[in-house]
Amino acid sequence: MEKFATTKMTSKGQVVIPEGVRKRLGLKAGSRFVVIGQRDVVILKEIAAPSMREFDELIASARRSARRAGLKKADVARVVRETRGRG
Repeated sequence: MEKFATTKMTSKGQVVIPEGVRKRLGLKAGSRFVVIGQRDVVILKEIAAPSMREFDELIASARRSARRAGLKKADVARVVRETRGRG
């Protein structure tokens, strides 16, 4: 299967992602993208929720960073209350 294909933009600015590319990447109707444009390059990056494993790794990393910074649960609760206007 080819790794690239050609397409064109409509007068409304819409671009069709060719079927082969959609199938290879598992893209479905309703998929959301971040669009990055610079010079003559346009990049579409699918926005996808992290897997539970990735999420767990993110949480563990955040907890390690918080410990290194000396944050405590009470600090977080206080900041949340202040941010919500109840502090």
